[in-house]
Amino acid sequence: MSQRLPTYFISHGGGPWPWMPEMAPAMQALAESLADIPQQLGQTPKAVLMVTAHWEGRAFTLGSNPAPGMVYDYGGFPPHTYEIVYPAPGAPALVERVQGLLEAAGLPVAQDGQRGYDHGTFVPLAVMFPDADVPVLQMSLRAGLDPAEHLALGRALAPLRDEGVLIVGSGLSYHNLRAFGRVGQAPSAAFDAWLQAAMAAAPAARTQALLNWEQAPAARLCHPREEHLLPLMVAVGAAEADTAVCVYHEEAIFGGVTASSFRFGQAGAEG
Repeated sequence: MSQRLPTYFISHGGGPWPWMPEMAPAMQALAESLADIPQQLGQTPKAVLMVTAHWEGRAFTLGSNPAPGMVYDYGGFPPHTYEIVYPAPGAPALVERVQGLLEAAGLPVAQDGQRGYDHGTFVPLAVMFPDADVPVLQMSLRAGLDPAEHLALGRALAPLRDEGVLIVGSGLSYHNLRAFGRVGQAPSAAFDAWLQAAMAAAPAARTQALLNWEQAPAARLCHPREEHLLPLMVAVGAAEADTAVCVYHEEAIFGGVTASSFRFGQAGAEG
């Protein structure tokens, strides 16, 4: 029997933090949670499919370069952070498999052979798999950011869980660049409390809550634009009947913000 992998929604932190020692104390809890994911799996995945908040396309777009470069999609950081290389290979065979799954589900799909790994991908993966020895397929969100469409994307990707592919949605459970620090404390706590309750609900209620996420307390204060929340929809859609477990939670990141990450499904569950 194969082992069905869980899916994850991870809060990936801010900028190139693993390469900035001065940020290490503030990011310790996040770093520990990401580093623990391979231990939770109990196996090395054949590949990681990373749906990143930092890439949007007219269709769901697959990075098809067998040796992706780097996209330094952040600003104002030290010069050495623009020389980072995360040399994990691409996953061309997986590209074709995913394209077939999306076409069968009636979802728009495209390929991009030029785009490299953005920081929504290489930052968390450098902590999760520091040897860069697991192939990676980076995937975009779709412009329009429709929750139902991203849940449908997750459903289409679900068979990959039985094929050794780790599906990860990389975003942030709170993402308002103008309201970090103390100003973000109350809204992030309110939204996170809703999120925890929604993730603990029965599957149908959880899905409905995500479809109506804008009704959550402080929803638009926490996500003025929802690109960092949409990867959660993909992770849930790919494990829609499975239980959620909060694998990272803290109330003091970014100077007082509450943030969380979740696993969907049991690590090592037989499929």
